[in-house]
Amino acid sequence: MHILIAPNAFKHSLDAGSAAAAIAEGLEQSRLQCTTECFPVGDGGDGTSALIIRKCHGEIITGEVHDAYGKNITASYGLIDNKKTAVIEMANASGLRILKEQALNPLKANTYGTGEQMKQALDLGVKKIIVGLGGSATVDGGVGILAALGVRFLDINKKLLEFLPADLIELEYVDISCLDKRISQTEIIVLCDVENFLLGEEGAAAVFGPQKGATPKVVHRLEQALEKFSVIAKPATGKEMDKIKHGGTAGGAAAGLYAFLDARLVNGIDYFLTLTGFDNALKNADLVITGEGSIDDQTLQGKGPFGVAKKAKEKNLPVIGIAGKVPLQTTNELEKYFDALWAIGSEPSNMNEALKNTEVNLIRASKEIGNLLHIAPGR
Repeated sequence: MHILIAPNAFKHSLDAGSAAAAIAEGLEQSRLQCTTECFPVGDGGDGTSALIIRKCHGEIITGEVHDAYGKNITASYGLIDNKKTAVIEMANASGLRILKEQALNPLKANTYGTGEQMKQALDLGVKKIIVGLGGSATVDGGVGILAALGVRFLDINKKLLEFLPADLIELEYVDISCLDKRISQTEIIVLCDVENFLLGEEGAAAVFGPQKGATPKVVHRLEQALEKFSVIAKPATGKEMDKIKHGGTAGGAAAGLYAFLDARLVNGIDYFLTLTGFDNALKNADLVITGEGSIDDQTLQGKGPFGVAKKAKEKNLPVIGIAGKVPLQTTNELEKYFDALWAIGSEPSNMNEALKNTEVNLIRASKEIGNLLHIAPGR
């Protein structure tokens, strides 16, 4: 039996590569006679770009940029396709993970550093930029990126707004006359791991603001700011930021890039699997194992394990989903894509303990799966 191991990251505990390695180790410890291939995946979340760069044998480029709060940092991105395509991870310059214990305030956090990386890539002559939006610390609608690329945001007196996104409520004019001309000759692909729209109860501010430090009062102000931005952007770009699916990704950055840079917003996992040649890996597989921190009906909204399972089912392959958390009762739709769902926890524990033990639990659960496959092969 040849098993293709294709998990997403287990958030806050293991990256996708480490998760795949743990599953492979557990299968190796089992009594099952099998071969394995590790194919860690990303759906646009934090770590996706690194996987693309590695899988496509890319080159890492480093440069000085600003983090979400304006501090000078060194951040990296990658070049693939004979240096014609840049692969940028928003989390590298504008992410939560680089802020450590710093107090979070999304009214003051912006994506300017990610825009600086895009500009650096343009300086190297790239013709395509792929941006993974996961893990951002921002809810700025992408104004930081746009500002770095030359867009000017002005108040009623046509004075430049100094503090973004906090001052977006005062926005009256958007000047795109100085937008980097090279953008119009560059294909921009935005990898999205959620389907949320920009505004509303399921929008960027309401859903993702609290994850980035926003109080209810700040969420309300961010919603007002993004709504104002959307209204002012329409006559400037001819596009409705609030109507585009995936627009709420990364605090609305996806919507801003769609409107001003003509970016194409795509389902992250589908694009990832096509770009990295997942279909070729499936050709030799008898079974696919995927997983991430939680697998439930939300997974079917375009998350990594769903993309993997959907591809596997096109080849009539059985799929096992492994997660820290699975539903007590599965739905027909889940059962359509996952032949079995396996929760890795071994005993009752709090979240901190569960996260700390993710690797050992993945190894143990995978060993048990292997042993069961050994007992009843092909059943």
